[in-house]
Amino acid sequence: MEAKPFVRRGRPYTGPVQAVILDWAGTAVDHGCRGPVAVFTRAFERFGLAPTTEEVRAPMGREKREHVAAMLAMPRLAALWKEKNGHAPDDADVSAVFGAVSELMPATLADYAEPVPGCVEAMARLREMGVKVGSCTGYSRAMMENLLPRAAAAGYVPDCVVAADEVPAGRPWPWMCQQNCREMGVFPPEAVIKAGDTVADIEEGLNAGHWVAAVTRTSNALGLTAEEAAALPPEELARREAELARSFREAGAHFVISSVADLPELVEKVAERLRQGERPWQ
Repeated sequence: MEAKPFVRRGRPYTGPVQAVILDWAGTAVDHGCRGPVAVFTRAFERFGLAPTTEEVRAPMGREKREHVAAMLAMPRLAALWKEKNGHAPDDADVSAVFGAVSELMPATLADYAEPVPGCVEAMARLREMGVKVGSCTGYSRAMMENLLPRAAAAGYVPDCVVAADEVPAGRPWPWMCQQNCREMGVFPPEAVIKAGDTVADIEEGLNAGHWVAAVTRTSNALGLTAEEAAALPPEELARREAELARSFREAGAHFVISSVADLPELVEKVAERLRQGERPWQ
């Protein structure tokens, strides 16, 4: 028998977790979020600028044209652009650099499609638990063209994929999460966990009314491949993850997990809080 839809009437939702919505790079695939770093670096180099890794990573998680604009607004890069071109970067310059990003992104991302360790197994477990798997990204649909089949070949196939150019605006707006919920038939928003590796992901999930889980070990901020993370002394890795966890909690994350491999256990914790009538905005 089909479940009856939840109607609020002033009462809290006490049902199960219905879905998780995952970010892509740095969360579900591409341990350390290396793909977009390579693309933005190469795109800016075409225009004679050499951004630092920190400058490239700072706006990560946002829609990619906004990412370009944020980088060109950084004092050092803006000054270099003016020195080279005789004027401060303007909207046309943002469009020009974004054109290079759009050209480079599809082929490059295909080389960074490997799911993070434990992701495929965790998604299988979630589906056994009756939890749907959605996804959203700062990439455009065209940028995802080669990434999606490579990830699928490696075993990662979410139930829903929403790209930043398929909604009115990307993160931190909630529209990609809301579109996921519409396509998957999920309601209310507190029946969803949003997982991501950036502050933009956290803000998106909060704005959508979801529980928010921030991931540390696979994240853009940590910036390590799985091999690099494993090679660090355990106490150093723990220190870096703890420092990042503090910043994610300060940004509003309800939970901090090492990776999406931890989601099945987190779903059980959230389900218990829902049974108690708790909501993510309380």
